[in-house]
Amino acid sequence: MPFTDYYKTLGIPKTATDEDIKKAYRKLARKLHPDLNPNDKEANKKFQQINEANEVLSDPEKRKKYDQYGEDWEKAGQYEKANQSGTGQGRRTGNPFSNFSGGQEFEGDQEFNGGKYSDFFEQMFGSGSRNTKFKGGDYQAELNLSLRDAAKTHSQTLTVNAQNIRITIPAGVENGQVIRLKNHGAPGANGGPQGDLYITFVISPDTVFKRSGNDLYVIIQLPLYTAVLGGEVLVDTLDGKIKLKVNPETQNGLKTRLKGKGFPIYKKEGQFGDLFVTYNVLIPQNLSQQEKDLFTELSKMK
Repeated sequence: MPFTDYYKTLGIPKTATDEDIKKAYRKLARKLHPDLNPNDKEANKKFQQINEANEVLSDPEKRKKYDQYGEDWEKAGQYEKANQSGTGQGRRTGNPFSNFSGGQEFEGDQEFNGGKYSDFFEQMFGSGSRNTKFKGGDYQAELNLSLRDAAKTHSQTLTVNAQNIRITIPAGVENGQVIRLKNHGAPGANGGPQGDLYITFVISPDTVFKRSGNDLYVIIQLPLYTAVLGGEVLVDTLDGKIKLKVNPETQNGLKTRLKGKGFPIYKKEGQFGDLFVTYNVLIPQNLSQQEKDLFTELSKMK
């Protein structure tokens, strides 16, 4: 079984005090408890993980072994002896939820809004908690977009937890950007508000453009003759192809900027980044003898 970093699981540093551990656990338990996340397997899994982490870190002896031996802490001789004598269980301190170990089923439910309201809340927040409203858990979703879709404001329909949600996506969203939709998460407990829905945008690479912030980059294959003599080339933009003038004696790798032809800036209508064009001068292949002779004559003129 891979080593589990209990401090990371609870989101606390190794220098955390007993009170820090207690607060971190209570915060996560409130968010991830199964009563607030029905049918959410991922939330239930994380709830079991934080229970396991809390059970170890809230016990001074177990925490000491864990800090000292790391992944082998359960094999430490002193810990084995403590378990055999029964002292390990009797030394749990600072853990208000010691009855709730990872994966344990909870008993003694109360009715709420036609569903079940666990005694977990009473043990966590006191006997008055049955009248306390708890916000529902949050949902997480991913939305895949092409670069060109992300460049325009449009609507899409997401299906989250069997519910269809229609959203408007502003032009200019970035890969990995997260937006929140309030009250589109799990139902609250005891009449509390719904949780929120967090949507992460995943933007696939484009075959033509490379994006950096609000700027776009494109490589143009430039024939040698056009590079030497000058002329015009067609350049792709998000609005279609445009003609770009090429100056005579253009060097390979030369970069030019087309202002305002880049990516739309998020929630700033009418504003765009720039498009940077890099020339890749093509060396002709399969030359005829006549062409080779002409290049030879040119070389002699230098």
